[in-house]
Amino acid sequence: MPSGSVKLQSIKKLGQENHSYEFSDEEPAGSYMTMTNSKDDEKGKGQVEQPAIRVGFFQLFRFATCNEVLMMVVGSVCAVLHGSAQPLMLLVFGLLTDTFIEYDIELNELADDRKECVNNTIQWKRNYTAGFDQSTQNQSGWGLMNNATWEMLTPLKGRSCGILDIEYEMTLFAFYYVGIAGAVFVLGYFQISLWVTAAARQIQLIRRMYFSKVMRMEIGWFDCTSVGELNTRMSDDINKINDATADQVAIFLQRFTTFVCGFCIGFVKGWKLTLVIVAASPLIGIGAGLMALFVAKLTGMELQAYAKAGAVADEVLSSIRTVAAFGGELKEVQRYDRNLISAQRWGIRKGLIMGFFTGYMWLIIFLCYGLAFWYGSSLVVDAQEYTPGTLLQVFFGVLIAAMNLGQASPCLEAFAAGRGAATIIFETIDREPEIDCLSEAGYKLDRVKGDIEFHNVTFYYPSRPEVKILDQLSVAVKSGETTAFVGPSGAGKSTAIQLIQRFYDPKEGMVTLDGHDIRGLNIQWLRSLIGIVEQEPVLFATTIAENIRYGRPGVSMEDITAAAKEANAYNFIMDLPQKFDTLVGEGGGQMSGGQKQRIAIARALVRNPRILLLDMATSALDNESEAVVQEALDKVRMGRTTISIAHRLSTIKNADVIVGYEHGRAVERGKHNELLERKGVYFTLVTLQSQGDKALNEKARQMANKEEEAEKRSLSRAGSYRASLRSSIRQRSRSQLSNLIPESSVSIAGELGPRAYAVSQADKSENAIPEEEEDELVEPAPVARILKYNTPEWPYMLFGSFGAAVNGGVNPVYSLLFSQILATFSVTDPVAQRKEIDSICLFFVMVGVVSFFTQMLQGYAFSKSGELLTRRLRRLGFHAMLGQEIGWFDDHRNSPGALTTRLATDASQVQGATGSQIGMIVNSLTNIGVAIIMSFYFSWKLTLLILCFLPFLALSGGFQAKMLTGFAKEDKLAMEAAGRISGEALNNIRTIAGLGKERSFVDMYNAQLEAPYKAALKKANVYGACYGFAQCIIFLTNSASYRFGGYLVRQEGLHFSLVFRVISAIVTSGTALGRASSYTPDYAKAKISAARFFQLLDRVPQISVYSDKGDKWENFQGNIDFIDCNFTYPTRPDIQVLNGLNVSVKPGQTLAFVGSSGCGKSTSVQLLERFYDPDQGRVLIDGHDSTGVNVPFLRSKIGIVSQEPILFDCSIGENIKYGDNMREISMNEVILASKKAQLHDFVMSLPEKYDTNVGAQGSQLSRGQKQRIAIARAIIRDPKILLLDEATSALDTESEKTVQEALDKAREGRTCIVIAHRLSTIQNSDIIAVMSRGFLMEKGTHDQLMALKGAYYKLVTTGAPIS
Repeated sequence: MPSGSVKLQSIKKLGQENHSYEFSDEEPAGSYMTMTNSKDDEKGKGQVEQPAIRVGFFQLFRFATCNEVLMMVVGSVCAVLHGSAQPLMLLVFGLLTDTFIEYDIELNELADDRKECVNNTIQWKRNYTAGFDQSTQNQSGWGLMNNATWEMLTPLKGRSCGILDIEYEMTLFAFYYVGIAGAVFVLGYFQISLWVTAAARQIQLIRRMYFSKVMRMEIGWFDCTSVGELNTRMSDDINKINDATADQVAIFLQRFTTFVCGFCIGFVKGWKLTLVIVAASPLIGIGAGLMALFVAKLTGMELQAYAKAGAVADEVLSSIRTVAAFGGELKEVQRYDRNLISAQRWGIRKGLIMGFFTGYMWLIIFLCYGLAFWYGSSLVVDAQEYTPGTLLQVFFGVLIAAMNLGQASPCLEAFAAGRGAATIIFETIDREPEIDCLSEAGYKLDRVKGDIEFHNVTFYYPSRPEVKILDQLSVAVKSGETTAFVGPSGAGKSTAIQLIQRFYDPKEGMVTLDGHDIRGLNIQWLRSLIGIVEQEPVLFATTIAENIRYGRPGVSMEDITAAAKEANAYNFIMDLPQKFDTLVGEGGGQMSGGQKQRIAIARALVRNPRILLLDMATSALDNESEAVVQEALDKVRMGRTTISIAHRLSTIKNADVIVGYEHGRAVERGKHNELLERKGVYFTLVTLQSQGDKALNEKARQMANKEEEAEKRSLSRAGSYRASLRSSIRQRSRSQLSNLIPESSVSIAGELGPRAYAVSQADKSENAIPEEEEDELVEPAPVARILKYNTPEWPYMLFGSFGAAVNGGVNPVYSLLFSQILATFSVTDPVAQRKEIDSICLFFVMVGVVSFFTQMLQGYAFSKSGELLTRRLRRLGFHAMLGQEIGWFDDHRNSPGALTTRLATDASQVQGATGSQIGMIVNSLTNIGVAIIMSFYFSWKLTLLILCFLPFLALSGGFQAKMLTGFAKEDKLAMEAAGRISGEALNNIRTIAGLGKERSFVDMYNAQLEAPYKAALKKANVYGACYGFAQCIIFLTNSASYRFGGYLVRQEGLHFSLVFRVISAIVTSGTALGRASSYTPDYAKAKISAARFFQLLDRVPQISVYSDKGDKWENFQGNIDFIDCNFTYPTRPDIQVLNGLNVSVKPGQTLAFVGSSGCGKSTSVQLLERFYDPDQGRVLIDGHDSTGVNVPFLRSKIGIVSQEPILFDCSIGENIKYGDNMREISMNEVILASKKAQLHDFVMSLPEKYDTNVGAQGSQLSRGQKQRIAIARAIIRDPKILLLDEATSALDTESEKTVQEALDKAREGRTCIVIAHRLSTIQNSDIIAVMSRGFLMEKGTHDQLMALKGAYYKLVTTGAPIS
């Protein structure tokens, strides 16, 4: 039965692609598929137009050896033969049908008891004809003459009888089927396993060539190519090539052959019918095309609509502190919800349109069936051109052809993707490196003295050709001396060192070693002379001994120990439990900075280098480690040419020669004292540094601050808004410094740059690991809870399920009609036959119309309930987010970007567990249910036989899907080890190049590739066998069921049409089962998304914004006391920000905090706002402990103006009204407030006055204008406590005056806390508190503190900005 053959496709489909998921996937889906995929092809073609793909398809196989070519050829032949198996089966099927019908006609004839079988032909029984003869004489007998008797007069056409042994015939057909099944299994196995094996071999080769070529590239190439990109290419892109060259090719060939053969059978066996069917197909194509178009358009609209809501969410979450301070949470939730409505509308429209088009496709498909059977049967019955078997051969031939064309097209996408990926990879493999580190060329000197000289070297980095780094640099370094390079950041010191290692070649001029241009020397040999210790040393993830051994291959343990001793590392190594076998962790993460640095020195020393390069080797250390490392370095410098770069001048005072750099030139050289007299670059650096030292008394203080700064920087990653303020202050203070002292000074501040960055990077990598683990830990949410959120939509879900149930019933009804048509062919009476055929075709039309409406109903109802659920979840999620305490937002996993993504994706993925998912399940269940009930009703014996095969049918589909995903996972794991090596190698390419270790990394990588390669070969066989099995199981099912069917027809008088009915009903439902199982990934994803969401909804914030609990009191005074407050930020528990802060303010007083960055000034303000609660100690407000006060009440009494005021993207008036979200604010109040804030006149000068939009984050306004809006916003609250956080520091003098006046007005009669960097702004405060490192150093009025001559006095007299 053909429907079997067709079904095969749908099962096959599970493994490969699930494009057709909206459609019930038996025959019609095929014709539908053709079209959808043609849209996918267009995507592919679109990519071709850009020259992104510069590799032809056959060029993908350029690395194939003869063996592999042979494998691919044999595989292709198998695929082509396999492709022709299905159409072949149709020929058998046609004969089988004819046999059944012939047998049935014979039975019908013999059922007439006036006929009998004589000599294998059917004849009238003798006695009837005899009786007829007499009645001719007897005239009165005319009455007996009825049609039947007339009919008997005509001699019967010689219908044979008794020859046809139906059981024998069926056994024969069963053997055909088994034969085909065997062939299919073998062909399927070979076609897949040969192609997969050949691909695995080639991919192995490509991976090797690519990695070894990348490792040979010069450093400049890495500057222009990001490591992340290379890692992706090594994993994803090469996998894409694999997809394009492995099983996809075989499957494409197979399907394409089936397509060709199917049409051939159609046209050869019956061209008329074929043409009629083909003529109708454009309608389906148009439908599919339109659907693709509409869906794409509507999805676009939906995303656009959501983007608005997403922008709101992003804006609110980015400025969460402002929202919290002004109590705007609920207002923001409403604003977000308003923007969700339009997204929901588009989503519902999309569902409706998809339902409409799906229904339209089904309608057309059923109309096609009706037409084909009507026209076909007229050709069979009236014109007698076809036998019924031919009709089926043609019909199913065309159908199978259409389906296979549809399923072949996704392969084309894989090919396009593979070619795109291959383009860049092959180009890299073909590229010749400019400086080839693995080349044998170049000569090696016999003895090396170690004189290095730069002759007029000009250089710029290939990644930034417009910036000249070195400009006609000429420097000589004598052998055996220690030369120090000093100068501001970016003067070219490190670059000079990289040129010595020949990481780059100079653009002009040359670098010589003992008078030889280093470009003529062998690279590996040159680099083996050089030992380098960098600022951030790179260790590899192995043991300490191995790390030191990287310095020189084949070095003995004694040498390692000796080097460790020289580097002052021996003692700390011996203290470790595993001594030299201690693992240093990823990137050396288990070691402290000083330990890493000393291991790196030992690694440099074990090379016994002639030339030692120290690039800021101690700058990243604290004082203690610095002293130790410095001592080690002084020991090893003896008798070697040493070049040392340092920012800390204390470390290089004792160098033999000091060379000062500026703008890429060496501007001065000499000893420490000579250079001090010259008063040049060196002098500036020294004086600046010693000033800095004095100001901070001792270096320890400075270090701590640096740490603090670095930490601040790293925090900025976590989206802390303070940190961004900090950096802007730092920039400003830097520029003020450089006004006092020439250009060069910047380096000192600059030194923080790379350091701080490194810290934040490390933070990121450490934190990145727990993040993944946390994702894993989420337990999938119970469906019941998801549905609970969907309860208000139950009527929609009910109607949707009804529609889905009807749609599920369509498949079995189809098999019912199909078998009914076959039955009509054996009806002998032509009139009755014609009538029956017409009514069946009409029934097809009716089924089509019904399914059109139910598909629409299902699509609309479920999209409506799903979209409403999504909107509800988004709103609830946003509401929950805004209710969290501020500390929660500091966690980098809750950065605004991450949270908005979570709102966007998680909420919409939850739909996958309700809505359309329920539809799918109901659909499949009714499909299977109806089919099985129907089959049992018509023939329970045959049904039981087929049901034995059902598990295999469903299994083969599910198994294939499982196989593919399972293998993908295994591959990923197997590749991970190799990926780790390649990642480590690419990230630390400079270190590897400096150590000359490229080759050993290539070898390690190749060794790691063995495992995935072996796995791939194993997979080829398993996958091939599974594929063959999946393909042949359906043939076996057919052979068994038709053979048994023949037995039942013969022995138990079962009508033959019922055999077809039962078989086709069950097989279609089997594929439905398979399809339902293929939906599980979506479903699992939905459950996990939902679980993540519920985690958020269930989290109880430590400081609750939405609760009514807590004290409120009538006459709020504004009395504030900090008592022994200790505090650390939750994200950085190791850094004590407040260390026992004690200070109090009476109502109406102004308290000013001064102190350097990171001393806890702003933190104290945040404790008052209750963004955080102190770890120990208390904050009292009017004598009430802040932790017991109602949060909204407390915040409503506080107004805040911060340094970088955050405005929302709405009008000026609305921004001012934001100051009080508890009530409606009249325009008069707004104007009054803005007059107080010196803002009114400026606003009135704008064309739209108070309706002027301020732009995103207030970008349309100047700093001063934004600041005054923020002040007006604070005034309108009429707060009892006013917090001014550096409110004027970011302004120029003029705006500052205006704003300062406004602030002075605002302060009247309020308790006020000011944080300032400019001391002029706080001299008239009632209390000035000087803070340092989280506790109070001194406090009093300006005059009292001046008299103390303490820290404040120093600050005022030096006039420095405090930063």
